Amino acid sequence: MNLSIGGLARRLVSDRLISEEQAKQALNLATTANSSFVSHLVTIDRVEGQAIAQAATREFLLPLLDLSAIDPRYLPIDLVDTRLILKHHVLPLFKRAKKLYLAVSDPANLAALNEVKFHTGLSVDMIVVEEEKLSLAIQQLSEKKSSTSILGELNDVNIEDLKFEIESQENSEDEIDAAEAAPIVKAVNKILLDAVLSKASDIHVEPYEKSYRIRIRIDGILHEIARPPISIAGRIAARLKIMSQMDISERRVPQDGRIRMKLSDRHTIDFRVSALPTLWGEKIVLRILDSSQTQMGIDALGFDKAQKNLFLEALEKPQGMVLVTGPTGSGKTVSLYTGLSILNTTKRNICTAEDPVEINLEGINQLQINTKVGLGFATALRAFLRQDPDVVMVGEIRDLETAEIATKAAQTGHLVLSTLHTNSAPEALSRLVNMGVPPYVLASSITLVIAQRLARRLCNRCKETTSIPKKVFKEQGVIEHFSEKLSLYRAVGCKYCKNGYKGRVGIYEVVPITEAMTRIIISNGNSLDIAKQARNEGFNTLRQSALIKVAQGLISLDEANRLT
Repeated sequence: MNLSIGGLARRLVSDRLISEEQAKQALNLATTANSSFVSHLVTIDRVEGQAIAQAATREFLLPLLDLSAIDPRYLPIDLVDTRLILKHHVLPLFKRAKKLYLAVSDPANLAALNEVKFHTGLSVDMIVVEEEKLSLAIQQLSEKKSSTSILGELNDVNIEDLKFEIESQENSEDEIDAAEAAPIVKAVNKILLDAVLSKASDIHVEPYEKSYRIRIRIDGILHEIARPPISIAGRIAARLKIMSQMDISERRVPQDGRIRMKLSDRHTIDFRVSALPTLWGEKIVLRILDSSQTQMGIDALGFDKAQKNLFLEALEKPQGMVLVTGPTGSGKTVSLYTGLSILNTTKRNICTAEDPVEINLEGINQLQINTKVGLGFATALRAFLRQDPDVVMVGEIRDLETAEIATKAAQTGHLVLSTLHTNSAPEALSRLVNMGVPPYVLASSITLVIAQRLARRLCNRCKETTSIPKKVFKEQGVIEHFSEKLSLYRAVGCKYCKNGYKGRVGIYEVVPITEAMTRIIISNGNSLDIAKQARNEGFNTLRQSALIKVAQGLISLDEANRLT
């Protein structure tokens, strides 16, 4: 399709912000994908959103607004259906009499104006805002609506009537009867519901000699929520094992399973379950896998501007490997799937091998690893390479065989995304060398390494300022551009949060493999040499990124010290 250049595209070309070829390509792709022209320019072509917004105000003679200055609590979001907001990439700002003002990044989108006007019965005017800020606000609105909807479904559910997908197992009738007694069923259902309502990531059910406790992990920290009688420990464990399709008569070896809880026809929540025989009984740990809570836009992850651009540049390359490192629960999967969402177009064949598949994404071929039948990461990766892939995602590089196939794929025209368990980005390269991957292979295959952590966000309702002299702050990590006295925030605690924290934000170390680093790798340099070179080239460490989040008032200094 060959579209003529007009409106905003013509203005951007005349202002030399983009070339005519860029404009035509962006218009074609946006039309084909039924997406926003401006969003494509900002996300794919990395044109400055502020420059586009200023050009739009000149072209359409509309006012320009800084969306970050608007308190989202006062937006009249109930006036416009969420589906229209997502479809047309607009946001209602305020209403005056019978006129509704809409935030837009592309004023040429007259279809949005007409459809909102038709559905609301109001006269509609546009106000131009920056694309990045609009995308972030819409993303946060969508997550809030989704969360509210899910909580409503949970509150409407009768604990005894919860629906689970349970297959029949060869267990004795006495064991099944004990595990399925009404009080036990109700108690287990309540544990699962309470954890989901609390937005927990994990549930720990732990037996001891004289006690039995249940803890849930919220924003990375475990909290005790109950101490049931020790006499029912075995029956609770048996009930969870039946729900997970495990053998409840086997208590001597670890077992793994999965529970699917159906809240409605539209929404289900999965639990990945692990049973471990301990000295005083079986400890059960459930990982809550709620895909609706894990899909985020790139602006919501926590990258700073330079880090975001490095990530997008690596994703645009036709080949190479992007590695994401960090401990379990640090958000690696969400970061990878954010990248996959950006790459997910009709022009690419994307395959993923995961253990387990945590997020379902339309348009991506996802494979569940099953080591019991010999389907490991290496086997899956070999099969993928016979399926004409453009992008391959390997859930984790655990051994030399997987590492060798992945690096060869990255060298032969494929973009490979994967994870490792290391503490920092430079250590990821040393880990692969220690596995047995030759340094020259790493130097020619890896393009970007990201290390990350998830820090607890300070609650905006109750956080309090606290002043720390620059001298003290510099002892924690030098950031030269801060003022003599820095006003920071500390956690307090209120009814809306957990001990002063609510939600989490990513802290990142993003290191592209530059020519200088390539020479260090080939000459068998260690992680310290690579880290030193990364600092010399101006790439922030995890510690520096955490301190920047402290200065921005997003996290506390205590939280930065806890993680880095």
